[in-house]
Amino acid sequence: MAYRDLEHMTDAFIEVTGNTLEEAFENAGISVVDTMIDINSVEEEKHKKIEIVAKDLNNLLYNWLEEIIILTITEGFAARRFSVTLTKNGEYSLVANIDGEEIDFKKHHFKLEIKSPTFHLMEIKQEKPIMMRFLLDL
Repeated sequence: MAYRDLEHMTDAFIEVTGNTLEEAFENAGISVVDTMIDINSVEEEKHKKIEIVAKDLNNLLYNWLEEIIILTITEGFAARRFSVTLTKNGEYSLVANIDGEEIDFKKHHFKLEIKSPTFHLMEIKQEKPIMMRFLLDL
């Protein structure tokens, strides 16, 4: 499994892995969507693109998680598949192509509402495999 839930009293504490930073960011996106809805019920009918810039990897991860929450809750888009490209030219830049469909709560089985990501307990280890941990405020 590319992600797993860790023990936490009140929030969602998630650990993701990937062979590359891009794959770890993709798995982080999947884990956030699957925390809110049943990602296995989502079909790839529509396409979205997200672009994010940040000064470092922790801020990039925070902004990425926040964008996934906004995409799901505010825009009503259920993502199924993420394709992430990262570049670093002074700042980090993330471009994500996302496939999914409009949310239908009867079909996608709403689980939890995430308020926001946090920097608390955030960790990124760039060893093989890449490991990221983050906390989502519920």
